[in-house]
Amino acid sequence: CSYLPMVYHELPEYYRNYIDVDVVMIPVTPLDKHGFFNFGPQVSHTTAMCEAAKTIILEVNPNIPRCLGLEEAIHISKVDYIVEADYPVAEIPAVRPNDIDKKIASIIIGQLEDGCCLQLGIGSMPNAVGDMIADSDLKDLGIHTEMFVDSMVDMVEKGRITGAKKNIDKYKIVATIALGTKKTYDFINDNPMCTFLPVNYTNDPCVIGQLDKFISINSCIDVDLFGQINSESSGKRQISGTGGAICFAQGAFRSKGGKGFICMTSTYSNGGKTFSRIRPTLEPGSAVTIHRGIAPSVVTEYGIANLKGKALWQRAEALISIAHPDFHEDLIKGAQKIGIWRKSNKR
Repeated sequence: CSYLPMVYHELPEYYRNYIDVDVVMIPVTPLDKHGFFNFGPQVSHTTAMCEAAKTIILEVNPNIPRCLGLEEAIHISKVDYIVEADYPVAEIPAVRPNDIDKKIASIIIGQLEDGCCLQLGIGSMPNAVGDMIADSDLKDLGIHTEMFVDSMVDMVEKGRITGAKKNIDKYKIVATIALGTKKTYDFINDNPMCTFLPVNYTNDPCVIGQLDKFISINSCIDVDLFGQINSESSGKRQISGTGGAICFAQGAFRSKGGKGFICMTSTYSNGGKTFSRIRPTLEPGSAVTIHRGIAPSVVTEYGIANLKGKALWQRAEALISIAHPDFHEDLIKGAQKIGIWRKSNKR
């Protein structure tokens, strides 16, 4: 197989207009009294797949949570085959944050205020942010996110999430998928507070931009001094999809009072050696997940580099300031080599 590059919020239209679909096989909840099967917490593009498919096979599992929203169900009249199953929904325990993750999270917490609307990406660092929000004094927060995760349950149960200040979908937690443990699946099951909507709504920058004080928090693999952000490959090796980070970065920029954060540890280790995640240029073959024209703020354990409104030499200076100190001189030399370091830059 081969990777198909795309922006996640466009995926439903890929199925409707570009991809031939022979068969879809979908896990669903048992039939309700109206003749519908619920897709559970995976509605991002499921209806679009069904519309395009020649054959629809459903696996009915009573353990799947029933999720309310839009395009969240299919009528039995549209189904070709049904298979019965009874196994637990796969659980993905949260990756526990380390001390550096917690340091980055504490920096981001300082950027939040009452009434803001949150999107958290996947990984240990966003989990750390969620944990700290749950234990904070913040109030009347909202959630409009791609993925609903365990830490969001904690935020709700500790009274941080009300959705009362949201401009749209007021009082609702909006997501397109959920991934976590039984705690998450029990919480979203038949919960009218949770609204699961297709990804071409949840991740649409024009929709996101309607939410005041929208806060987007995602992670990445590395960043170069031009502000190009790679969240999906290690050199030429694809390790994840593009996801929604670029959409939420755009949406946060459109939001009144919005802020976008791309987070990473300043270094990583490989083969007993330590490398900087901030590089003069991305490794050849690396994907540019968020190009430099959209890049928001980058956060490491050493601080925040806001890239908006900054010329290339200013970006280089800002990014080097949040790199690990052991790599400052090498990064300055790299910036000089590629012509984006001025003599007036601070050393």
